[in-house]
Amino acid sequence: MVHDMTEGRITPMLIRFTIPLVLGNVFQLLYNATDSIIVGKFVGEEALAAVGTSNPIMTLAILFITGMCIGAGILMGMYYGSKDIATLKRQTSSAMIGGLIFSFCFAAVCIIFAPQLLLLIRTQEAVMDEAVVYLRIVLIGLVFTFVYNFFANTMRALGDANTPLLFLVISAALNVAGDLIFVIVFNLGSVGCAVATVVSEALSALFCVVYVSKRVPILELGREWLVFDRKLFGKTVAFGLTSAMQQATVQLGKIAMQALANSMSVTVMATFAAVNRIDDFAYTPQQNIGHAMSSFMAQNEGAGREERVRKGFLAGMRIEAVYGVAVALVCFFFAGPLMKLFIDDEAVIHTGVRYLELIAFMYILPAMTNGVQGFFRGIGDMKVTLISSTVNMAVRVAAGFFLVFRFGMEIEAFPWAYLAGWIAMLIAEVPLLLRKFNHPLAGRNGSASSTKDQTSD
Repeated sequence: MVHDMTEGRITPMLIRFTIPLVLGNVFQLLYNATDSIIVGKFVGEEALAAVGTSNPIMTLAILFITGMCIGAGILMGMYYGSKDIATLKRQTSSAMIGGLIFSFCFAAVCIIFAPQLLLLIRTQEAVMDEAVVYLRIVLIGLVFTFVYNFFANTMRALGDANTPLLFLVISAALNVAGDLIFVIVFNLGSVGCAVATVVSEALSALFCVVYVSKRVPILELGREWLVFDRKLFGKTVAFGLTSAMQQATVQLGKIAMQALANSMSVTVMATFAAVNRIDDFAYTPQQNIGHAMSSFMAQNEGAGREERVRKGFLAGMRIEAVYGVAVALVCFFFAGPLMKLFIDDEAVIHTGVRYLELIAFMYILPAMTNGVQGFFRGIGDMKVTLISSTVNMAVRVAAGFFLVFRFGMEIEAFPWAYLAGWIAMLIAEVPLLLRKFNHPLAGRNGSASSTKDQTSD
């Protein structure tokens, strides 16, 4: 159900909107986590390393497309907030047509050059063949990933975060069932995990298409789905490309860190694959709070509600802070049990515990950076998110390679490198944030609404 976020109490609204986003991404992360758990438990260390080393490239492709969808969603939220429904419809159809063509071509290129991409991150010969097959199969589902993410971001822009969650719950359950059948029953190893992932993504995309066509009147476009407005698509690309570049920059940094892990032992590679899954679960709610802030701010920016945008930011940052402390406590005190979910190898578990106990209380910093990113994304200032993310990744990678090759660190190098990146990111963001708060926020049409905001948070 669509929801107007320009009215009502802010903090409860953000929490209600964030919860289904968090749950949805947790189920989405279960796709990859289930692969790792089942492969680690029932296949072995080398298969886990193959899946782990393929994941950064696969995620880069997905996040680039997701970034385009996020950018399009910000525009949709602004048009919906300003009640410009005719333009909203044209922008939606144009973004869908352009996105389908792009995602198909992007997937084809990645599939063809999968071996070369894996070599770039220094994938070891022992796992190369298995990693290539796994990566190529998963990339087949990239078009389905676009369709789901496009409709999910569209629904969120209209204030509905619950419907995308329902589709992901169903898809995640099918993915788990598929992993168990293909890996354990048919003994297909990592290939079985990849096939299960693609099937679940396809079904999730199908559910979105059917639901939107039947239950969302504002998106029942019929033949209007064939309308392609070049001007609106150009604007969508301008927003979406900056967002996609920001997402890609983050993942390129992760790929560089994966390459660093690949230069070490297979034990460190397997540990890095496992702790990355745990990191994903730690970071995802922080990111989702930021995305909820973006959706809220996009509608209110479109409506010209300056003061409400500011209040939304402060409410969101309080939520981020509470979550950052909670996840730190969980990862520190339950590091051992968390690692045992992924692998039985004692050496990998011990190495992973060292990583988690070190990074746990650093998680408060990405909570803050995600809130600031959500603010700038929501008001349509995508360049700030790109610049600050680039600073973060550049410092992170430089610090990581320095700590490993200059001081001989192993798994401990990664948390310290991440810390350096997050601090650099905040240094880049905070002055820009203060400048925005000290100057009136311009509405989408260059003027703010004259309606006085009486809503408390």
